This record gives sequence, structure tokens and C-alpha cells, in this order.
Amino acid sequence: MATKGTKRVDAVDSRAASVLVRAKDGSAFARCAECKKDVPVALIDMHSCSLEAKIKMNLDAQVVEQAAEVKKPERKKPKSKEPSAKRAKVGKEKKIKDPNMPKRPPTAFFVFMDDFRKTFKEANPDSKDVKRVGKEAGEKWRAMTDEEKKPYLDRVVELKAEYEKAMETYNAAENDQEASDEKSDKEAPATGEMEELTDEE
Repeated sequence: MATKGTKRVDAVDSRAASVLVRAKDGSAFARCAECKKDVPVALIDMHSCSLEAKIKMNLDAQVVEQAAEVKKPERKKPKSKEPSAKRAKVGKEKKIKDPNMPKRPPTAFFVFMDDFRKTFKEANPDSKDVKRVGKEAGEKWRAMTDEEKKPYLDRVVELKAEYEKAMETYNAAENDQEASDEKSDKEAPATGEMEELTDEE
């Protein structure tokens, strides 16, 4: 079988000049008779160089640019490479916890856990697996009836009452301290004014 060679065929448009100009990449251009510009042959049907067409194209371009300016959204800030959890922490200031504030009372399960740990260590002195202790304590707690849980619930009520009393004394001490701080702030300028009067005399 013989290979057929491809021949370049020059396209001629009846509206364009009879001579085509070729670019380095092989695309064909025809010269417009009205504006004397080289126009790609594929786009010659869309080329209109009359004065009315130019005015219309300019107006259309202005309308499109104005619409684009109105709809142009604000540029978003680029996301940082840090994970979102770290970025969230940076913005918030951590509340400083007062070391003198009383601790909240444990729940009934945690009171039960204190007793269960002691009995579990006595039964299994070699076991140091915290996960196993927690798992077995949870299973036992779920298996217990309300009657068996009652001593732990009663202990929680006592601990809660103690906590509430401790919070009352803590809040009273805080309020007294704030009141004394406010008084000292008010008194400080008064002593400063007295010193100024003595300096002037």
C-alpha cells in the first residue's frame, strides 16, 4: 500500500481578498478590504469593521466590563497552612483557672471507681493495665441494680453539699476581694490629690 501525501489547500473566501497570508504555524489570514487588517479566515464571518459595528462593539465591551466589576467578589484571604484547630486556638484567649477554686464533686460512677480500683488491685496485683480496669468497672457498674448503686449515690449527694458550701465561701471571699480592690483604686487618686496640694503650698 502506498502512503498518500497530504496537500495543503488554500481556502479562498469570496468576501476576502484572493490572496491568503499564512502565519508560521500554518494558520490562514485574509486582508479585510475596509480596514486593511489581517483577519483569521475562520473568523472572517464575525469580522465587521464598519463604523456602526465598531461603536456597537465598544458599547457592548463597556457594558460587559461594568457588569463584571459589579459582580466581582471580594478576594478571599488565602488559607494558612496551619490546621483549623490551631488557628481557632490562636484567636481565643484561654480562661485562667483560679487554683483556689474548689473542685467539682465526682459522679457516682467515679466514686464507685475509687472503691473498684482498690478491690481490683487486690485481686490482680500484677495487672497495670488502666484500660482493663476501666472496662471491667464499666461492665460491673452497668450490671449493678439501683439498690447496689445507692451507697455511691448517697455519697455523691454529701460531696455535692460540701462543694456548694465551699463555693459559697469562695464566692464570698472573691466578692470581698473585688470590693477591697475597688476601694483601693478609689483611694489611690485621693492620696495623689493630697500630695499635689502639699506640693503647691
